[in-house]
Amino acid sequence: MTPPKSRSGPKFNLPLLGGNPSTDAQGTTPGSFANPGQVGGAYAYSSPDTPGMPPPSPRTAWDFMPPDWTRGADGTWRAPAGFVPVTQLEHARLGAITPEMERVAEREPHLTAEQVRDEVAAGRMVIPANKVHLQHGLDPMCIGRASQTKINANMGASPVSSGIHEEVEKLHWAERWGADTVMDLSTGGDLDATRDAIVKNASVPIGTVPIYSMIIGRQIEDLDREIVLESLEHQAQQGVDYFTIHAGVLREHLPFVKDRLIGIVSRGGSLLAKWMLHHGRQNLMYEIWDDICELMRRTDVTFSIGDGLRPGGLADASDRAQLAELETLGELTERAWRHGCQVMIEGPGHVPFDQIEFNMKLERRLCHGAPFYVLGPLVTDIFPGYDHITSCIGATSAAYHGASMLCYVTPKEHLGLPKKDDVKQGVIAYKIAAHAADVALGIPGTRDRDDELTKARAALNWEKHFELSWDPDTARAYHDEDLDVDTDFCAMCGHDWCSVRISKEITEFVSGKDESYAWELPKVSEALSSEQREILEKRGVLTPEEIHRLAGKTRRAMGADVGKQAACHSDATSDDTAHELQHRELDPVTLEPLA
Repeated sequence: MTPPKSRSGPKFNLPLLGGNPSTDAQGTTPGSFANPGQVGGAYAYSSPDTPGMPPPSPRTAWDFMPPDWTRGADGTWRAPAGFVPVTQLEHARLGAITPEMERVAEREPHLTAEQVRDEVAAGRMVIPANKVHLQHGLDPMCIGRASQTKINANMGASPVSSGIHEEVEKLHWAERWGADTVMDLSTGGDLDATRDAIVKNASVPIGTVPIYSMIIGRQIEDLDREIVLESLEHQAQQGVDYFTIHAGVLREHLPFVKDRLIGIVSRGGSLLAKWMLHHGRQNLMYEIWDDICELMRRTDVTFSIGDGLRPGGLADASDRAQLAELETLGELTERAWRHGCQVMIEGPGHVPFDQIEFNMKLERRLCHGAPFYVLGPLVTDIFPGYDHITSCIGATSAAYHGASMLCYVTPKEHLGLPKKDDVKQGVIAYKIAAHAADVALGIPGTRDRDDELTKARAALNWEKHFELSWDPDTARAYHDEDLDVDTDFCAMCGHDWCSVRISKEITEFVSGKDESYAWELPKVSEALSSEQREILEKRGVLTPEEIHRLAGKTRRAMGADVGKQAACHSDATSDDTAHELQHRELDPVTLEPLA
């Protein structure tokens, strides 16, 4: 008789593994397929380079020092006599660890304060923290590829919609759902008052595109050096933490735009293109770049050097205009570093999926590892109303391949000004993208919460399951829409088909047996909160009576029938008992069963 073949399975050659994103290496996955973490070098946390990708730049901010600094025999740099460091970059160059760097290390537990300092000194990390905003409650954070991926939320009043109160409300809403920075892109209403209110109410860094304010009440053709510097100084003194300056759009780049399907989609880029064509001169922002650097240094406003020629459709991605501007952004980065300014670079908005890695790694090369801040990218153009999804697909790829911060896109992109719920949808979509990339990159500890939720799910511990989720209200509301008894299955599979319950019952498996997630079964869930009730009302699946019953747990008083709710069947109790639990009238205050 022929002996059976080995059942051990095929022997696959796994890629070289990077770090494990789980602190305790829980589970059976082999770990990240990214490069091993190299904090302190050009790769930091990075994806393996596809053949043909540009290699990292061999240079850093250390190669672009102020001309009056000197390097000692021991290799350290010395500032001239009487020099007082102002920016985080200057402190880092002198070897100092600022309170802001210490706070960043607290928020990035895989990094030490010394590593944060060294990344800032190399120009691979920025800490956007205007001296003025620090007095208003700013909680310092960092942006860089050695840290966790950050997301930005855009907001701002337009000439046709919104106002100061609504924008401050959207600010707090964005902070609640996880925005790491917020940009005020107001183009209507009282821009100055709106900006002031946002800065004073924000615990996250605030960015602006100052050219919007510069042209209020005047034509773009009237813009001059004095207007630019006066506006920048005013916003710096208000506490804005980073400025988008479109200085990389040069006069010689404009012919490259001629055959684009959608021309220039950046507001700042299009305004400055019009200015150049009218005056027959080079970009004003480029001409006075050194003056701008000196001004921004005084309160440590970080540069977010704008991508004025970013593609506005897939047909124009990675074209000559976009890449020529990116090369100029590298030059501007070098000049800003010589002035002691912190720098990040803005990146493209519409890019086919296959071109994203190239764009990320070309920036890493041309801009010497300065943090890349990208919009999306959107990987398709035909889904208006769903562009938070089309873009977060590209954003995940961008972050995995080198972007440090992702600018969110909401469902209202291309259609109108985002409202409160649009902000939530955009922020959550981008938290998904950022977190997915961090796990893939193997950043230590980034998968810990995922593992804990997996254990709660395996134990069928619904309360812990929802508590660990990013949006507990939505998770609980969706669950209770079908079954408002927490028992050993969900309404998706039902009892007999619940693979999680079956795995938990197999004694040889560890699945679902973590004692810290053990719980008593079954029980009626608590009444819906007002937020959960609103979620179900918007979905429109349940009747108002059914939602009212879930919100008050007084089904008998409302006289509602079983309706769309699933029947309960559980091994933990009899069908009759479980069904009775689901329909028992509870005291609306104590949630205890009524006699």
